[in-house]
Amino acid sequence: MLDPQAKALMQLMADKGVPPVNTLTPVEARESYRARRSFTQPDAPEVYKVQDHEVSHQGVKVPVRVYHPFSAQTQKIVPALVYVHGGGWTIGDLDTHDVLCRSLCLQADVVVVSVDYRMGPEHKFPAAYEDTVAAFEWTAQHAADLGIDAKRIAIGGDSAGGNLSAAACLGLRSQAIQPAFQLLIYPATLMWPDTPSFHANGKGYMLTQDSIAYYTENYLRHREDANDWRAAPQLAESHANLPPAFIMTAGFDPLRDEGLMYADALSTAGVPAQYVCFERQIHGFITMGRVIDEANMAVSLCAQVLRAKLHGASAA
Repeated sequence: MLDPQAKALMQLMADKGVPPVNTLTPVEARESYRARRSFTQPDAPEVYKVQDHEVSHQGVKVPVRVYHPFSAQTQKIVPALVYVHGGGWTIGDLDTHDVLCRSLCLQADVVVVSVDYRMGPEHKFPAAYEDTVAAFEWTAQHAADLGIDAKRIAIGGDSAGGNLSAAACLGLRSQAIQPAFQLLIYPATLMWPDTPSFHANGKGYMLTQDSIAYYTENYLRHREDANDWRAAPQLAESHANLPPAFIMTAGFDPLRDEGLMYADALSTAGVPAQYVCFERQIHGFITMGRVIDEANMAVSLCAQVLRAKLHGASAA
C-alpha cells in the first residue's frame, strides 16, 4: 500500500498542475525543483559552522559546502561524509539538499561535504563522476584543515548521487585513501533499466519512465555510455574490496530493484552490505520530511548507520 502521505503529496502536485520534469527545459526543471523544496522539506536545523569552498581539478572548479557539527568545537578531528545530491544528473544543487546535509551532520555527528558537481546536458558523462571523485580526494587531502579524520570519510548520496557515490567507490578502489563507507539512497545502478520495478512503478509515482529517459539522455553522451561502470556501477566486472555499504530503497520506486541488485552484488563479492526498503514510499521521499513522516525516520536511520560505522572506527 502506498503511504497515504505520499499519495496526498502526489495528488496535491497534480491538482496544482506541476508539470512533469521531462516536459521542461533543464533550466526550467532546476527552477521548479528548487522552488518546491520549501513546501516539502523541514526547516533547516542549525549546525556549528558552514563554509563554502572550491575543488579545483583539470581546470574545473567544483563548489562544495562543508557543514561542521557542534562536536567540532571540542574535538580536533571527526568523521566525515562526502554527500552527492540527487536530481537525475540534471537538477539539484547545494541548496536543494541543504536541509538533508544539515540533518545528517547533526544526527550522525559528522562533517558533511556537499558536492555541486557539473550536470547534463551542459556537461555530459563522465563530468559528474570525475567531479565526485575529485571532491572525495580533495576532502581527504584537506582533512587536517577541515578537522576530519582522513581514515573515516564516507561517501553517499540519493538517486543520481547514489549512482555517483557507488561509481566513485569503484574508481577509488585502488587508491591509498578510499571511502570508509558508502551510503546509497535509492541509487540508480543501471542505465536504461529493464527491471520489474521499472515496469511496475514507472508511471504514476513521481519518478516515471519518461523522466528517467529525460535524465539519462541529458547525462550520457551516447547509448554506449550505458555499458560503462562509471555510469552503471552494477556492470563493474568485480564488486570485491569495496567499502561497506548501507543501501535504502523505496517500494514504489522504479529504481527499487537496482538498489537491491547492487546490495546483492556487494554481498556476493564479500562486501558487508545492509539493505532496507521503505515499502510504502516513492522515489525522492527522504527530502520530504515536512509532508512525509517516514522521511524523517529514513534520515535518522541513515544517520544512525553512519554514526555506528564511522564513530565505531578508531581515530587516526
